[in-house]
Amino acid sequence: MSALQEFGEGLWTADGPDVAFFFFPYPTRMAVARLTNGDLWIWSPVALTPELKRETDALGRVAHLVSPNLLHHLFLNAWKSAYPAAKLYGPADLARRKRNIAFDVLLGDKPDPAWNGEIDLAALSGNVFMTEYVFFHRASRTAMVADYVQNFRPGRYKGWRGWLARMDGLVQPQSSAPRELRITYWNRRAGRAALARILAWQPEKVVVAHGELVPSGGGEFIRHGFRWLLG
Repeated sequence: MSALQEFGEGLWTADGPDVAFFFFPYPTRMAVARLTNGDLWIWSPVALTPELKRETDALGRVAHLVSPNLLHHLFLNAWKSAYPAAKLYGPADLARRKRNIAFDVLLGDKPDPAWNGEIDLAALSGNVFMTEYVFFHRASRTAMVADYVQNFRPGRYKGWRGWLARMDGLVQPQSSAPRELRITYWNRRAGRAALARILAWQPEKVVVAHGELVPSGGGEFIRHGFRWLLG
C-alpha cells in the first residue's frame, strides 16, 4: 500500500508512526491538499520517509507546511529541511514555545493569500493552554481536526490505556476532546463562535489526526464531538 491515500478531490492523507504522549502511543496522520496552481499544502506533517517524500513529490511542489496547534510540531523541521522554499505556518503559542522552529507565517483569523478561497480556517481559541486551528478544504468538502476530536475504534488501546481512553471520551461512539482540553476551555463563547463557523462550512468528510477517518456525515460528526461545548 502506498504512503499516500486519496481521500477526496485534490486531497490525500498519510499515516505516520505512533508517537509517545503521556505513556500513550498516539497514531499520527497528515493531509495533503493540491491547490489549483499545483502547489501542495500540507497539514500536520508526519515523519518524512523516502517513500512518502517520493509520492509527495509526484503530486506537486511542496509550498505550504502547516501545524494546527502547539502539539503537532515533531516533524516540522525535517520537512522544512527537505523543502526549504516552503512556507512554514503555525499558531503563535507554538512559535513562542519552540524557538528552534523558524515559522514564516503565524496563523491568524484569515487564510494566507496563497491559499485563500481554497482552504478556510477557524481558531478554537477559548482554551487557556492551547489554540487549535481547524481547516476546511473546499474542493473535497473536508474538515481537518487535530486534537479536539479524537476518534479511536474500540480495542485500539488495551488494559488501563483502554479504560482511560474510554473515560476520556476518545473512543467510538464518544469521539470527543480529551477531558483536560474540555475542562480548561474557559472562554466557551469564543469556542462556540468558532464552532458555528466550522459547521457553516457544511463539511462532508473529516480528517482526524488521531483515530479513524470520517468519510461521510462530517458535520454531524463534528457536532457530536463538540457537544460538550454546545452544551
